[in-house]
Amino acid sequence: MYNDRNMRRLIAICVWLAIVACESSSTAAHATPSPATDRSPTSAATPVPGGCGTTQVYKGGEPDWLTRAGDNNNPNDLPYFITSPPIAAGFLFAYPLKGGRSTNPNNKILWVVGMPRNGNDLKVDVSQSGTVETVGESLTFPANSGPGAIYPSIVDVPNPGCWHFDLAWGANKAAADLVYT
Repeated sequence: MYNDRNMRRLIAICVWLAIVACESSSTAAHATPSPATDRSPTSAATPVPGGCGTTQVYKGGEPDWLTRAGDNNNPNDLPYFITSPPIAAGFLFAYPLKGGRSTNPNNKILWVVGMPRNGNDLKVDVSQSGTVETVGESLTFPANSGPGAIYPSIVDVPNPGCWHFDLAWGANKAAADLVYT
């Protein structure tokens, strides 16, 4: 019925089919979002004060990619901003953010990333715009929170002003500017 040659061909075909099927399902299940698609807030978003430079802060009108990245669990009714390029965002729990040495500024930012984090920590470099003032070394937030691709953080700065954030997780990089009062 089957000789060794036919059996080897059959096994090779089965192995090839299994590999193709696994690659196809893996690619579909873990498709990388494209930053080229429209990642702006919806028309329901209301601009609010709190950004500086090219960063705008919004309330409402969260874009679909951001909702998906947060696994449909992003905080409701909090101001948020989208980074440049638009591959991450931050929800502001303390609003307005407070700069300086106040006793309990509690400047909580929930970072939500729209590109795979692949277990990478989020590294954040913070510097005051137009100066060499920094908050010190890079801040690092572990990739151990969920649901979704989130990094909770508290980012306090030494004085009020416009502060620049450089974000990196794996090969992904983004930036934002925020006002601390």
